[in-house]
Amino acid sequence: MRVVLSHLDDVDHKIPIIGGAALDTLDRIEKLLASSPVIKASNAVMVNAAQRAIQKRPPFHHDKNSMADAILLETYAECLREKKASGVRFAFVTHNKRDFSMENGNQNIPHPDMASLFTKIKSLYFINLPEALRRVEPLLVTDIMLEQSWTQEPRGLTEILDAEDLLFHQVWYNRHWNMRIGIDEGKIKVVDRETYPRPAGAQETIQRDVLKGALKAVRTALWQGEPRALG
Repeated sequence: MRVVLSHLDDVDHKIPIIGGAALDTLDRIEKLLASSPVIKASNAVMVNAAQRAIQKRPPFHHDKNSMADAILLETYAECLREKKASGVRFAFVTHNKRDFSMENGNQNIPHPDMASLFTKIKSLYFINLPEALRRVEPLLVTDIMLEQSWTQEPRGLTEILDAEDLLFHQVWYNRHWNMRIGIDEGKIKVVDRETYPRPAGAQETIQRDVLKGALKAVRTALWQGEPRALG
């Protein structure tokens, strides 16, 4: 039961950390979208999308309402027709392979009904964003993917408490030996009763019974295997 509770404590500790990382990612996506121009669907786009629905053409070739997908496709087609300047290139990126990609074939290829919208250079079709970005700037995308895909696994609560306990004992053990060395070198005087506040410039002292308790504590700790990993 103690092991189970320890694991549950670790999970409870990690959830806010992981959730915070997800919120950070969503915030970055929101800022990216907010900085991009908004393309509103024109009346012609809406009519063409409705025509696809009537004719059961992709993305309406399956039994579902695909009007939103059709508007996206027709908006893309309209941009192709209106922005014909030299050097301007387009890419249609979708994860919806079922509605946009070739059926029963290579899903990296668009459905034959919409194949005329795509070419080898000016208008490209992708089913995932990394491939699209890699086509634009291979080296840069590789570096960005490595940077963004690296994550640091948060420590569990049990591991943190163990590390805290270890540090506590290491600091305590170090101070104990500094005290004993000070006594051996005459820098710290053992007295029966200390006086507080200690006068300015007076020699540092330690009560005999306190020293006795400290020596007993360190012997007990070493016998029990504490402090751990002291060297």
